[in-house]
Amino acid sequence: VGGGNMGAAFAHGLIAGGLSPSALTIVELDAAKRAELSATFPGVTIIEKIGPCRNAVIAVKPPAAAAATREAVACGATTILSIAAGVSLATLSAAAGPGVAVIRAMPNTPALVGKGAAGFSLGTSCGADAERFAAGVLGSVGMAVRVDEPLLDAVTGLTGSGPAYLFSIAEALIAAGVAEGLDAATADALVRQLFLGSGTLLAASADSPTKLRENVTSPNG
Repeated sequence: VGGGNMGAAFAHGLIAGGLSPSALTIVELDAAKRAELSATFPGVTIIEKIGPCRNAVIAVKPPAAAAATREAVACGATTILSIAAGVSLATLSAAAGPGVAVIRAMPNTPALVGKGAAGFSLGTSCGADAERFAAGVLGSVGMAVRVDEPLLDAVTGLTGSGPAYLFSIAEALIAAGVAEGLDAATADALVRQLFLGSGTLLAASADSPTKLRENVTSPNG
């Protein structure tokens, strides 16, 4: 429910992971966006209003999350996964009603390129199937970890907001390169490769971030 950037990212990830396009429906209010989604996802049902469903991913703006949850449940959803920032399990569960498995998650924008990092928390009506559903959807665009809901704010600050800090550092490095005489295009290309290379090294290395940093900042290094 919601065919914006994050909703479309999940669709890409699920289909790439083997889900049949015919098993997926994207609900999007905007007509122009529906046309775009139809061209991007052949075989996927693209509709304006929620129809019969079993599982629903709520990828709308936070103020609309409760209403979308109520509508999805009224259409048959027994599992709800919400990525609406700041909308609590209590709010979602109240909208869903008793017996519905409700999951709250916080993904991040690298999900758009299949490299996301998400945390999720389970409501009281969730069982093993609901956890597998959440891990499957969120994991289709990166990695997903289960945490207790009080820790979801920490996940939001760490990986939900974290990309903005890294992009800010990239901005500053590009500006510094230009200030030292590099042209903007060269500085931009170097910084993009710097982040790609450093991130790949961090992910692949058995060394801690501290050790990798020391390898650069060691005396005479």
